[in-house]
Amino acid sequence: MFLFLKSLSRSVHEEHQEQPELSKIQEDLCTSLTVWRKSLIISCNGFTVIDSDGNLVYRVDNYKGRTKELILMDGSGKSILTMHRNKNLILVDTWLVYGGEEGDYCTSAKKSSEKPIFYVKKCINILHGNPKVLAYVYRRSSDKRYAYMIEGSYSHRSCKVVDETKRVVAEIRRKDAIIGGISFGLEVFLLIVHSGFDPGLAMALVLLLDQMFS
Repeated sequence: MFLFLKSLSRSVHEEHQEQPELSKIQEDLCTSLTVWRKSLIISCNGFTVIDSDGNLVYRVDNYKGRTKELILMDGSGKSILTMHRNKNLILVDTWLVYGGEEGDYCTSAKKSSEKPIFYVKKCINILHGNPKVLAYVYRRSSDKRYAYMIEGSYSHRSCKVVDETKRVVAEIRRKDAIIGGISFGLEVFLLIVHSGFDPGLAMALVLLLDQMFS
């Protein structure tokens, strides 16, 4: 399966390199990742993320019944970020992002940061004037001003993450890869991370959008 993923990643990136719009992104020293909405473990739901060279860079393996907790791992299985759904009874879907591994399922000797490093809140369009906004990312729960905003449509795999100056720092793009006559549709897409933004955080935001809008 992994050899197939490497072939898939290279096919997607080779096609993408032919497009003029990507040349501008590459000149900006962006990182382009292929995201497959499938775990390498048969009994799990999750994600597999491959770079342009076909290397496994991130993975997520979610066992059933653990949707309140998500753990983003690197290619070797080391926990990078842990996300917990807020347990408080609030109307807005909110997730807490910790560095490392944290929570009831923590197995590593070194646990995560004691406090969340980010808070991600789903946007309720009834309460906001911009229907394109999907979620806000805050550094502290008490912050009134967001650090990042996510807009677009996750169901169409067309999203942008912008900072407080409206500069695009990451993008989710749909890519129809066809190999052997099989189209992967929405299950395979691109995550493009602009220079200066953490690819791990960008992938964590993908995971949370999937929880909020799938």
